[in-house]
Amino acid sequence: MLVVRGTRVVLPEGERPAALHIANGVIARIVDYASEDPTGAKIFNAADLVMTPGLVDTHVHVNEPGRTEWEGFDSATRAAAAGGVTTIVDMPLNSIPATTTVSALHAKREAARAKCHVDVGFWGGVVPGNAAELDGLVDAGVRGFKCFLVPSGVDEFPAVNEEDLRKALPILARRRVPLLVHAESPAVIADSAPQSAIRNPQQYAAYLATRPAAAEVDAIRLTVRLAEEFNARVHVVHVSSAEGVEAIAGAKTALAPITAETCPHYLTFAAEEIPDAATEFKCAPPIRASAHRDALWAGLVNGALDMIVTDHSPSPPALKRPDGVGDFLKAWGGISSLELSLAAAWTSLNAQRSALNVDSSELSVLCRLARWMSAAPAALAGLGHKGRIAEGFDADLVVWDPDARFSVDPARLHHRHKLTPYAGRSLFGVVQTTFVRGERVWDRSRLVRAYGGLLL
Repeated sequence: MLVVRGTRVVLPEGERPAALHIANGVIARIVDYASEDPTGAKIFNAADLVMTPGLVDTHVHVNEPGRTEWEGFDSATRAAAAGGVTTIVDMPLNSIPATTTVSALHAKREAARAKCHVDVGFWGGVVPGNAAELDGLVDAGVRGFKCFLVPSGVDEFPAVNEEDLRKALPILARRRVPLLVHAESPAVIADSAPQSAIRNPQQYAAYLATRPAAAEVDAIRLTVRLAEEFNARVHVVHVSSAEGVEAIAGAKTALAPITAETCPHYLTFAAEEIPDAATEFKCAPPIRASAHRDALWAGLVNGALDMIVTDHSPSPPALKRPDGVGDFLKAWGGISSLELSLAAAWTSLNAQRSALNVDSSELSVLCRLARWMSAAPAALAGLGHKGRIAEGFDADLVVWDPDARFSVDPARLHHRHKLTPYAGRSLFGVVQTTFVRGERVWDRSRLVRAYGGLLL
């Protein structure tokens, strides 16, 4: 028996002092902080540090096998543990092979075996022509499926059109698994291309002009229409715009079966702050102006958006600056942030607190953060035993100091490549200890248990 106690334990119903009795990796009982400990129990006292459920990050590109030089299961899950992330769900690209067949899923699982420091689940992919594989992928354990409506950037994971989705969605609806959609309209993007051609490609505005918010809205509307037609669960990934939030809010009002996420980089940065040639900020959809950042936070508070996950999408630095001069139009789009997600989201949320008026709510700010970064992603991936500090749930916990401040030193990050837009940024929220199923994995800046993660 392990007893983990603290004065600031974030439970689904609120924050209070509590002691967790953990047996066989599961929270068996939650009792008063001052309750007598069971005979022979080991004790971990978090004292006045915050204890929240371990983060569940359902949008992580690990890239192994095939592009392990970009990122791998060892380095990605080490970074996760350092950042308080206790479960990740791996995207079906940019690995080779992409996870679009049962055999590719088996290859992915073999690549991950005995290399993971936290628990790992897997999404499958919907691409043109693989509808016959979808049932088998569900049977083999994928949590749902991802698709792109625009080119993904890698040849082995092509984009789908409406005809492809009409073949896939009845299967996903029958199997009751979600479709995660990269929602940008290729037609709107194609119409925007001539505008960017006249700009200096080292200026962020040149890239921003190629992917307007209208592309996101057009794709969301298509996604909602098909979700309603087939009564299939759809989830819009990495929402980036105020217009996207509005479109999703309208769909939810109409009771469409839709959820949506945004990411720490959209909640932290603003287009007007991005320097020339700083291609480490490039992602798709792009980081937009500060008004969009404000709208995304408001969307989380009012329920239009459901969760915050990273879209951790690493690549070698040479792909981020392929010409050595910072051409936004040529650079790979993707941001590495798995280790920093809790601190980045917490810091930005605190900056927004007065505007959002969240302090007047009965639900504390920390409870909201736990819902957005743990409970909601776990529900999306069908991980009913994760994402909450509650009896019967896995003892996945992160103990952290919300008031401790640090400056991001890329050399000390644990994901494979260190180029990050957070470099030098001052963030609040230092992770002290990470538990995965009741076992200490990360403690005071070091990995203390290696390769204990499960493949879910």
